[in-house]
Amino acid sequence: MRELEKQLAGTSLAPEERFRLLMKMTWERIREGQTVGAVADVEEGIKLLEGFRRSMPPSPRLTQLAANAQRLRALAYLRHAETRNCVARHTSESCILPISARGVHQEKEPARQARASLEEYLRLKPDDLGAVWILNLVNMTLGENPGGVPPEMRISFDLFQSDHPIGRFIDIASDLGINTVDLAGGVIVEDLDQDGFLDIVTSSSDPERAVTLYRNLGTGSFKDITAGTGLDQQFGGLNIVAADYDNDSDTDLLVLRGGWLYEEGKIRKSLMRNDGDGIFTDVTRSAGLAEPYPTQAAVWGDFDNDGDLDLYVGNEISGDAERPGPAYPSQLFLNNGDGTFKDAAREAGVANDLQAKGVAAGDYDNDGDLDLYVSNIGRNRLYRNNADGTFTDVAPELGATHPEGRSFAAWFFDYDNDGWLDLWVPAYDATVDDLAADHLGRPHGASLPRLYHNDGHGAFTDRAALMGLAHPYLPMGANFGDLDNDGWLDIYLGTGSPDLWALMPNVMLRNDRGVSYQDVTNAGGFGHLQKGHGIAFADLDNDGDQDIYHQLGGFYPGDRFGNTLFLNPGHGGRYLTIRLVGVESVRSAVGARVALRLATPDGPRQIHRAVGCVSSFGGSPTGRQEIGLASASQVKELEVWWPRTGRRQVFRDLPMDEQIVLVEGSSQVHREPLKRISFAPARPARAAGASGDGRAGP
Repeated sequence: MRELEKQLAGTSLAPEERFRLLMKMTWERIREGQTVGAVADVEEGIKLLEGFRRSMPPSPRLTQLAANAQRLRALAYLRHAETRNCVARHTSESCILPISARGVHQEKEPARQARASLEEYLRLKPDDLGAVWILNLVNMTLGENPGGVPPEMRISFDLFQSDHPIGRFIDIASDLGINTVDLAGGVIVEDLDQDGFLDIVTSSSDPERAVTLYRNLGTGSFKDITAGTGLDQQFGGLNIVAADYDNDSDTDLLVLRGGWLYEEGKIRKSLMRNDGDGIFTDVTRSAGLAEPYPTQAAVWGDFDNDGDLDLYVGNEISGDAERPGPAYPSQLFLNNGDGTFKDAAREAGVANDLQAKGVAAGDYDNDGDLDLYVSNIGRNRLYRNNADGTFTDVAPELGATHPEGRSFAAWFFDYDNDGWLDLWVPAYDATVDDLAADHLGRPHGASLPRLYHNDGHGAFTDRAALMGLAHPYLPMGANFGDLDNDGWLDIYLGTGSPDLWALMPNVMLRNDRGVSYQDVTNAGGFGHLQKGHGIAFADLDNDGDQDIYHQLGGFYPGDRFGNTLFLNPGHGGRYLTIRLVGVESVRSAVGARVALRLATPDGPRQIHRAVGCVSSFGGSPTGRQEIGLASASQVKELEVWWPRTGRRQVFRDLPMDEQIVLVEGSSQVHREPLKRISFAPARPARAAGASGDGRAGP
């Protein structure tokens, strides 16, 4: 931008050259969040263009220049409209599709200008479905959809209706002061101080932004206690993951950096040991984890079944798409049990040597040890644990390499409650054009997600289409949990891409008894249009159902946004919260399996969970299992399968609607009541924002 400013200061620039420089400067200002300057530059550029168009005969080149200029003007005004409304005048309905009355822009002129440019652009480029999609969104922000859209360009509002009433989840993050305005980042929800209340940690890829720790006070409010904890010295984390790596019963944090930055992403990760007194100590170097590779994906698990947690880190590549460089090997850090780790990836056969974007751990073959899935740009890998320190990639023979090309956050989970872990692997290969085409029932070229069903005999079958999931979503952050306490695991997709045109709703998919997934995005109020990253399903108010904390924000400084906390309205189902404590197995019980056998009005039923199975871009609690029981009348039996010993413990006639603690090897059931919280606003409900000509921030 400084170089462009020098060039634009020249006095002998030809009109076409000045136009070209102004268009470049407009784009840079938009990315930086300087929307007032972007609008001024693009307006000057368009006036210049109109001048030399009048002096030249019509040509395809001039038509293309005019189209490009109007598209850029639309983007400048669209981003200015968001800054002046969704950020500076934030409400709980801001940027949530379909736009409600409280989400309609109060300062309307920027959106009107964006609409005018989109209409002119579509006059020149009528086949651009992505621009048609954005035009409909802009008219929603003005409260003029569909009437403000030409009939031939209308996308029917009926397409946004949900299949199942789920109840409205209201965003209360700004009321509680936990709507940190960030770029893309991660989230962790855990009881970090062991007081019975779940705390929140959020990160940002912004290298000038520290990790933030919100303590749940148990009074209906949160407090930012970052200063002096050691986390205030941890900057720029595209993702964060949690684990009790040292088996001392409190949760430690791992900050991951450098994803998507190729050679410039060689920034070390940070292992932050929880010292149990509100202080976190950076032990990365002494632990042997300081080698700087670009990454955003890591998973903890006891891969060698020796009773302590190991760490698998999926690394990326050097170079870029035009000049690809060698891949940095992924790393399998085996825990030595003394606070140090040793990388054994090459010997174990899990170095991957591709650009890893997601990793997941789970015992898919029920043989008692953890297997690995690596979601790559390139073909994906399923590493079967051979129980001898080595792994074998069985993805080709099991048909689990897809979606090949680009996939993202993946996880193991038992979506149909049959006791065998299935595998969710979303595609990261779609555009706004593909999304619009899909909504309109037209062909598109996007890759589709995979839902690999485990048949229990060593084979996977993709059931995405059968389950209603064969759509382009473009998810980045993603996670799973139970929206309505029915015991079936639902999916939330945080969508988007670095592209500033990638305005598409985040998507909530409700699991209908393991038979299909229903899109309940709009019924639940989940269709946020801002870029979605870290997602945590967690019972933050201890009332027995899962709320959702969602870290929002894009790649560029101009794409910041405030995080959300969607409060669960409640659905009346029974629940059981379980804390497992390992003795011979890892203390946090990662790798353990839980099976509940219930009596219900409709007959016997089973629910299965795998401890430590988490999304590689989500942050749900690992310290407790929050299990919805729907209309169950009795928990007749609960079976726990401990990973290290293979011991199976059975507990009968358990209570419901409370929290219990089960210790490996003990037959006792310890009741540990949850103290319910009623969330109350901590300050006026207004998100931090910017004037529109600088960086958004708190």
